[in-house]
Amino acid sequence: MTPPDFGISGGQPDASTIRVYGDPVLKTLAATVTNIDGKLVSLAENMLHIMYEAPGLGLAGPQIGVQKQIFVYDVDDDPQVILNPTIVESSGEWVYDEGCLSIPGLFVEMLRPKEVLVRGLTLEGDEIEVEADELLARLFQHEIDHLQGVLMFDRMLPEQRKIALNEYQKHEKSPKNSEPVHVRLT
Repeated sequence: MTPPDFGISGGQPDASTIRVYGDPVLKTLAATVTNIDGKLVSLAENMLHIMYEAPGLGLAGPQIGVQKQIFVYDVDDDPQVILNPTIVESSGEWVYDEGCLSIPGLFVEMLRPKEVLVRGLTLEGDEIEVEADELLARLFQHEIDHLQGVLMFDRMLPEQRKIALNEYQKHEKSPKNSEPVHVRLT
């Protein structure tokens, strides 16, 4: 499969460039970003465009076939980019219905740490640390999972995974305008 053109040479990205469950690129470890240049800045801008078009709150490189440690997000009308992110601390527990642009139409009640401290780089190459809780903490954990080749299905309990996969497969066969599916933790 040919990687999509992300606008670096004039192509117009859209939400259809998002890779979906079953694409092997989603299960591969993304490479560390070692060179911050104009192409990477363009990539980040295009990722934000794709994320808004989808619509979503976050988008990681592998979700569009780019095997680099980059993700974009926007939870408060303040778009951000983090390169080479790592979670350095986490605490608490929080259950929330989690969705994924690469697993469209499925929302799964998942338990994750409530608070995280993430360290990474900005597009300017500056090291940053971001303390996050609840929704932002979940978003960070979810996008960092994508950079590690981990999907929501990999974080589920076995019985929940079985139900979620079954519901996702049924949803995929239904008309595209069907209602989203919600899978509970218990």
